[in-house]
Parts: sequence; structure tokens; C-alpha cells
Amino acid sequence: MSAQTAEVKPKRRIPLPSFGVQVVLGLFLGLLLGFVALQIGPVGDGEPNWLAVTLQTIGSTFVTLLRAIVPPLIVLAVISSIANLRNVTNAARLAWKTLLWFAITALIAVGIGVALGLGVRPGVNSAVDAATVAEPSSHGSWLAFIESIVPANFLGLAADTYAGDDGSLTTSLSFNALQLIVIAIVLGIAAVKVGKPAEPFIKFTESTLQVVLKALWWVIRLAPIGTVGLLGNAVYSYGWDTIGSLGKFTLTIYIGLALVLFVVYPILSFANGLSPAKYFSGVWPALQLGFVSRSSMGTMPVTQRVTEQNLGVPRYYSAFAVPFGATTKMDGCAAIYPAISAIFVAQFFNIDLSITDYLLIVFVSVIGSAATAGTTGAIVMLTLTLSTVGLPLEGVGLLLAVDPILDMGRTAVNVAGQALVPAIVAKREGILDLVRFNARRGPSGFVPVDEPGTLSAEEAAAEAATEDAEENAPEGERVTVGTASKS
Repeated sequence: MSAQTAEVKPKRRIPLPSFGVQVVLGLFLGLLLGFVALQIGPVGDGEPNWLAVTLQTIGSTFVTLLRAIVPPLIVLAVISSIANLRNVTNAARLAWKTLLWFAITALIAVGIGVALGLGVRPGVNSAVDAATVAEPSSHGSWLAFIESIVPANFLGLAADTYAGDDGSLTTSLSFNALQLIVIAIVLGIAAVKVGKPAEPFIKFTESTLQVVLKALWWVIRLAPIGTVGLLGNAVYSYGWDTIGSLGKFTLTIYIGLALVLFVVYPILSFANGLSPAKYFSGVWPALQLGFVSRSSMGTMPVTQRVTEQNLGVPRYYSAFAVPFGATTKMDGCAAIYPAISAIFVAQFFNIDLSITDYLLIVFVSVIGSAATAGTTGAIVMLTLTLSTVGLPLEGVGLLLAVDPILDMGRTAVNVAGQALVPAIVAKREGILDLVRFNARRGPSGFVPVDEPGTLSAEEAAAEAATEDAEENAPEGERVTVGTASKS
């Protein structure tokens, strides 16, 4: 028997569909399993059936894993970005332009919301049950925003204790993203001011960030499975019968969200010399995850990855813009939703709004999203809008039945805007990697890091060439170079 005959041929691996296809399959499978769980129905004393519990467990576990990555990612990425910005002359201009574009897109979104509220009039002749009127348990306020940016502790942690029906107490820990950003900014600036003695700290931060990003990618690979659980649980928990008498209101919200996502954002992309098709293909992994997870903060790691790897925004800028946007840039939750909801509440209670009231709605939606940063999002934003305009806070209870269904679309729009603004600012400042932006997305849904012609690939090649030159240099020259660098 010849050696060739004896040689064992390696087994051929079954080719798996691309990451994007896996996510789409997860969406359809989640819908299917959700409807199956609905058909099975509750068991015992109204308890969810085994399939519903399984879907809920899978979905919540995936979001928990994503949220666990957020605190170290924010701290490490912001510190690293500030350290890199020390060599960037237009750092302050980048920050101000980011805030300006946040305000511009929010202004457009709230304008669409007000126009739809006045045109469709979702609160007129509504069949919603007046008995559902209830004041929310949490409120948004300008004072709360000021208090929220002051770190309560070094880790930005908060503890909440709840009393159960049986009198037992449960304590849970959570983090305040805005406080983490403040802490990271302070540490980053301090490291830059310290200078050379802080170089080991900066290098440690950058290397640790690479480790966290690798762990993040492992979590992202679970997105198709997480999508099955999240969407399946949403179908089972909310269904479509909960829309009921709020169908007109729900439709109005989704029309507004669709106009921003599929009309405003493509126009802004095209007006700034960016392909809308490439933008959507690049942001898709974060967009679909935001839709099914209903969490801008939980989606933030994926949003930052698509912003850098697909849209070509430099890491030193995206590490600031994306986390900051995840806490304050919410065109869905803080612009369209509160505008239409406030008009709905006014129409339901037969309260006439003046021009001043509409201007207040616009002002709160553009500026006030910062007042809800790090809190509970859309509901708190709505209470801030209602209290500022002088509308009854009890109207919030009218809309709670459909809030989870609305939150899916709101979060998708939030995430899309949080990725678009850094891309626009980077393009206008001439720092966007256009080769990466226009590159073909890989099977994973992301542009490969070593994509030929991209800045990251050129930098990696330059580093490799430098290392080879140092290794091949004569011993005497290497000593001379090392000595010269220390002098």
C-alpha cells in the first residue's frame, strides 16, 4: 500500500451559511417558535409553557452577555480614544460636530413626529380604556440629569432593592453608562496630562481593549441564537392582540420611525457623499439586534463594531461617539415617540396645545434626551415631555400596553442613528476610511480587518515591515537605534 493510499483524507466540513443569513434564519425561526408557543398557550395557573420559558431564557441570556461587555468596553475604549486623540488637532471640533449632528437629526425626527401627530390625530376618538390612566412610577427631570453625571462610585454602580409580594427583598446591581463615560474621560485626560509615566497604563488599556473586543466577537457570534429567543419571546409575550384600540397610535409611531430610518437617514447619507445601500448593509448587524433586543445599551458593542469595521470610522473617534450616542442619541425614543405620544395624550384629554407647547415639545426632544441618559429610556423621556408641556402624567398609563412592540422599532432607529452620525462627521472631517465603507461585507456581516486597501490593513503592513526591518538590522545598528531613542 503506497503512502498516498495510506494517507487519511481530512473530513470536509459542512459549509455553514454566512452570519447575515444565519441572523435572518433566526428571525424567521423566532417568529415560528413564538407563534407555536402562542398556540400551546399558558399552563397551570397562567404560567408560561416550556417553549415560552426556553425562548425567554435564551433571549435574556444573550442580552445579559452583551450588557456584561458594555462597562469594560466603555471605560477601555474611551480612555484609549482620548490617549489617541492627544495627537489629533481637531479633537474638540469632532466632539462639537458630533453634538451638532445629534441635534440636527433629532430636530428632523421630532418635526416628523409633530407633523404626524397633527395629521393623523391618533388620540381623537380613541377606543382606549380610560381606566388604564395611571401615573408612572419614574419621572424624567433636568435635575436628575445633573445628578446622574456625577459618579456615585468609581465603577458607576447603583443598587436597587425591591420588595416582593411575599415581603422578601431582592437587590440588583446596575451600571450608569453616563457615569462610566465621565469616569473614563477623567482617567483618559489624567493619563494624557501625566505624560510618559502613564505610557504603561495606556498600553495596558489598549491591549486589554483588544482582549475585550475578542470576547465581544465571541458573544456576537451567538446573535442568531439570541435572535430566535428574543423574537420568539416577543411574539409570545405581546402578540398582536395587545395593540387593540391603540392600533392607530402604533401605526403612527411606526410610520414616523420608517420615515426617519428609510427616508431621512438615506438622504443625509447621500447628501454627505455616502452610499445609502452601503450604509444599510454595514449597519445591519446592529440594526437587527437592536430591533429584537430592545436595548440600545445592550446593542452598543455591536454598534461600535459596525461603525469601525463596516463604516470605516476611526476607533479613536468612534470610541467616544458611539458610547455617548448610546446614552443621549435616541431619535426613536427621545424624538418621534414623545412628540406623537404627547399629542396623543393632549387629544385624548381634549387639551388644546398652543404654538408655544409644540415648540416646548421640540425643545425637550432635541435637548432633553440628555436628561434621560442612563435611565429607563422612552417612558422617562415621555414623562419629561408631558411635565414640561403641562400635560397630565396619568396619560402615560394609556400607552403602556403597546410599549414593548413600539420599543422594538424605536431601538432600531436609535441604533441606526448612533452609527450614522459618526460616519457623517468622519466623512466631513476627512478621516473616514472610504475603502472600508465601500468594501464588500464578508460572510460574517463585517468587512475583514485586513481588507486590502483599508487603513487598518496598511497600518498592519507598515507595523509588520517595521518589525521585519528591526529584526534584520545588524546588531550594532539596533543598539544605536535603541540608544538614540532613549536620548
